[in-house]
Amino acid sequence: MDHWVPVLSEDEIKRERAKARELRQSQWWKRRRGAGLCHYCGRKFPPRELTMDHLVPLIRGGRSTKGNLVPACKDCNNQKKHQLPFEWEPQRD
Repeated sequence: MDHWVPVLSEDEIKRERAKARELRQSQWWKRRRGAGLCHYCGRKFPPRELTMDHLVPLIRGGRSTKGNLVPACKDCNNQKKHQLPFEWEPQRD
């Protein structure tokens, strides 16, 4: 099990999660996930099945900005957890 000391305070994490919720409703995000491709494994999914993932997780100091958010399938998002992309290798078909 990974144990991380949060870089951001609880209040900062709450603010970043609120920003992510707002971005999920935006046209930018709807276009971003519209291709239906998982950023990590490259498989195609119905767009509504893709989740929003922070490349640099909030607990590791990431922010809810367009440059740090990618569409991911639920399997990849759950497996990646709090890791940085280079720390985790997705299962490719």
